[in-house]
Amino acid sequence: MTVSEQQRFLLVKAPNAILSSQHTQAPAEVLINQATGKIVEIALDNNKCTTVVSEDNLETIQLDDDQLLMPGLVDAHVHLNEPGRTEWEGFETGTKAAAAGGISTVIDMPLNAIPPTTTVANFDTKLDAAKNQCHVDVGFWGGVVPDNANDLPALMEKGVRGFKCFLIESGVDEFPCVNEAEVRLAMDKMANSDRVLLFHAEMEGCGKAEPKHEHEEELDSRTYASFLNSRPQSLETNAIDMIIRLTQEYHEKGKSVNTHIVHLSAASAVPAIKAAKAAGAPLTVETCFHYLNFTSEAIEDGATHYKCCPPIREASNREKLWEALLDGTIDYVVSDHSPCTAQLKKQDTGDFGQAWGGIASVQFGLPVLWSEGRKRGVTLQQIAHWLSYAPAKRTNLNHKKGEIRVGHDGDLVIWRPESTFEVNVNDVHFKNKLSPYIGETFYGAVDRTIVRGSTVYSRKAPGLFADVPFGRALLE
Repeated sequence: MTVSEQQRFLLVKAPNAILSSQHTQAPAEVLINQATGKIVEIALDNNKCTTVVSEDNLETIQLDDDQLLMPGLVDAHVHLNEPGRTEWEGFETGTKAAAAGGISTVIDMPLNAIPPTTTVANFDTKLDAAKNQCHVDVGFWGGVVPDNANDLPALMEKGVRGFKCFLIESGVDEFPCVNEAEVRLAMDKMANSDRVLLFHAEMEGCGKAEPKHEHEEELDSRTYASFLNSRPQSLETNAIDMIIRLTQEYHEKGKSVNTHIVHLSAASAVPAIKAAKAAGAPLTVETCFHYLNFTSEAIEDGATHYKCCPPIREASNREKLWEALLDGTIDYVVSDHSPCTAQLKKQDTGDFGQAWGGIASVQFGLPVLWSEGRKRGVTLQQIAHWLSYAPAKRTNLNHKKGEIRVGHDGDLVIWRPESTFEVNVNDVHFKNKLSPYIGETFYGAVDRTIVRGSTVYSRKAPGLFADVPFGRALLE
């Protein structure tokens, strides 16, 4: 095929490439039309692309033998916090950090911004704030709060990927939690649609911690144990039991709703999830990099930068989460990047009870997961599945994201699985540079991130990032 002289193309030549979770590592050439952002040809096993392009209209990237080409990553759980709390994070800094981590697409959560994404008017405010700021493509979750069920159809029409709700207080006044009756109202509006209802699956009631006995002393709020005890696994299992019950009920009535559990931390919920999936419930589950990496036993008192909700739990719990990820009970892994200002982390007092709960990590998911995974025999194909294909599918973007495939967006990450690096605070690109990953050493240095055929991050390039933000809002 010969192309028009006006079109520009990117040709990536990779001695080692994984096109999808189904593809074994092999040499590949990938040709992307930069005008459309689409992949137009792929040649495998040392074959060459046959599309005729003049050298004047062609940019070529030749990978080294230690570099791996993979689909650009999709982080389906990121709090960008703009507008309203842009001092915590923002579209520019958050998407730069994503790009530096090999992520070509993020899905922004509806809360921690003011206003939250709970009405079309609020969503328009969010979209206006995002204009000309995003370095990667950005999709959006809407929110379910009390009394907004009637807003959901219009938000779906507007392009949100689905909706997030809390079954426990969210931590911000603008995004109240919902009860079962309010969840049902939302499910009625979403029945038999292709959108997904996301749950922060912690719920009080019968899941509250057991009352203390007289001989037990109140734990110092500077201790991590005090925080861990305040968010027992029963909060998650209680919520998940309700989510499964409603998912199965609606499915059996022919009013099916795709449901999804965000940031699973309680391994005790895995058997119920596994049984529900085996029974055909349209339920998916994510966990986070921090739950698969850190353990509660290693968190020092006062180290409030480890606080997140639900909490990082014991080493034995971590291993059970890994087992659930490896056997497919957990579908994919996200950052739940939820930063705040240093002041809100209460590092001066080390008070876990008062500190904001959230881990800042959008830049480091790939190396964190690969470093822990390689100890457990994880393959690079599994990494591609958990970080690209599965989250793209869950967010209804698998028609153009999540795989290196002709007709898909030319979203790529180039990284070195066998190279180690230390996370230095000077290399952190998100706004508030307080993260438990700083000072840690990981395998898997990201060299370049490409979105729709254009480089948005290059570790070696002057300036690191493209001069003009290239990301788009994903509304289709």
